[in-house]
Amino acid sequence: MALSEPAALAVRAGVVLAALFALVVVTRLDATGGERRRRLRSRFLLGVPWGTVVSAALVLGVYFGVQGGWGRSPLALPFYSWSYFYPLGVLTAPFAHAGLGHITGNLVATLTLAPLAEYAFSHFPVRRGESAFSRPWHNPYARAFLVFPLGVVIVGLCTSVLSWGPLIGFSGVVYAFAGYALVRFPFGTVVALAARDAVSTAYYALQDPVITRSAGSAFSTPWWAGIAVQGHLLGLFLGAGLAVLTLRKREELPSATRLWAGATVVGASLSLWALWWYSGPDSYVLYRGPGLVLVLAVGLVVAAAVKAPARRVRGVNLRTVGTLLLIVPLLTMAVVAVPLNLTTVDADGFEDGVEVGGYSVTYAQDVTNPKASVLDLSVFGASTNYRTSGVIVANPDRQLWSRAVSPAELSYDGYRAVRVGGIGWDERVGVRHRGWNVRGNATVYRVALRPPEGEWRTSFRSAPSTAGLEIEGRSVTLVAEPEEFTLRVHRGNRTLGRAPLPSPQTPRSAGGLLFTMNNSALVAHSENDTSVPVATRQSYN
Repeated sequence: MALSEPAALAVRAGVVLAALFALVVVTRLDATGGERRRRLRSRFLLGVPWGTVVSAALVLGVYFGVQGGWGRSPLALPFYSWSYFYPLGVLTAPFAHAGLGHITGNLVATLTLAPLAEYAFSHFPVRRGESAFSRPWHNPYARAFLVFPLGVVIVGLCTSVLSWGPLIGFSGVVYAFAGYALVRFPFGTVVALAARDAVSTAYYALQDPVITRSAGSAFSTPWWAGIAVQGHLLGLFLGAGLAVLTLRKREELPSATRLWAGATVVGASLSLWALWWYSGPDSYVLYRGPGLVLVLAVGLVVAAAVKAPARRVRGVNLRTVGTLLLIVPLLTMAVVAVPLNLTTVDADGFEDGVEVGGYSVTYAQDVTNPKASVLDLSVFGASTNYRTSGVIVANPDRQLWSRAVSPAELSYDGYRAVRVGGIGWDERVGVRHRGWNVRGNATVYRVALRPPEGEWRTSFRSAPSTAGLEIEGRSVTLVAEPEEFTLRVHRGNRTLGRAPLPSPQTPRSAGGLLFTMNNSALVAHSENDTSVPVATRQSYN
């Protein structure tokens, strides 16, 4: 039972008032409130992390101004980073998002982690003997409104340029915030992550104060399937590397033990252990054990890179070795990223699809993903050269190739709208699934597409499916025709009769059998009054 709007407003007001009351009480109990404000103003211009505000505003501007995310799902496909030959995607992908939940999660993490990184960076000089305005880069206004946001943009573009395959979202930069903050405040970063969860809970509590859910069927993929671990790891190393360059001379860095412990906890909290890959159509494998080893190794690399002493052992500078520990993973990622992002695609095999503004949309079965198969690798039994099925969208001009809807999603919902477009325009292509669950055998189905201004047209038909039973020596096969489903009665290889499917009012006869509809079930009746259900019409969410 949902709350009425007045009741929901009352609950929201109660949440806000409770938070304000608690804040006032603890502020009165704590005598150091003035000291905290002084410390904030010593590093932030007027005590405000303006760089974080500007960065969040940039992300919101792209989502609402460029992607058209007002009140509906945003246009996302053209803003992915598909290839170096598609510069628009490379420029927009780090700041664009696939949906409201996507951008909400990244903005909440930004508002909790970025101020800590910005505090470590500081708007004001913190080294003894330096003063504000003495140099252009010491100008607190420039550092707040130009230098920090410019660093955010550069890091974002690096995550796009060095991505392994299509990328969208600000999460790489969020991990860079975490990496930067980690070098100066390892345990503070852990606290910031806890604050992120608290802010996220508060946001959803205000959005839906009371919710009611009932048990039921639903389509879902594992939450970890789709996490761009490489992009997150790249962002973390970029942030940590920048922190080493800008903070090492301040002699304010924590102990190696605190760094390793903080980095390990942060990596585990941010799911850097979620290494996964495809093991088949709509099937995924999670390498949780190797992922945990990766998190421990990342913590060790960060600690060694930051705390390596500036002395030589057998002619080798240990601090240089520590810095290389951060650089080598970045170079390794680049070696993989460059060939992946130099790929091009074509729209071959889209003869039964729909063309809209340079986009080709079709339904395909068991096709090779050209973006994932550039490097043919096999690790832990999983290969990069995998095949996929579903609603495929391609645009050679944008070097775009994507499975927009999986077969399981489409068969669960029955209808999906695929949104395509570009800056200033977008269109929707309708996709419809109709099918029958054949008793004892595979489903037979038909997929149709509808262009923005046009009629439905069949894009794909599954193979015929024969029920796994016989009725007085006869077998029944369902066939997906271009415009309708038909049934075929046969004995062995000999066809005894064909007929369209019956309707509730109109039975059909074929091969000596009578076929009727009983609700959603297709029932076959023999001359000896034997009645057997042979198929059931698929129902959709």
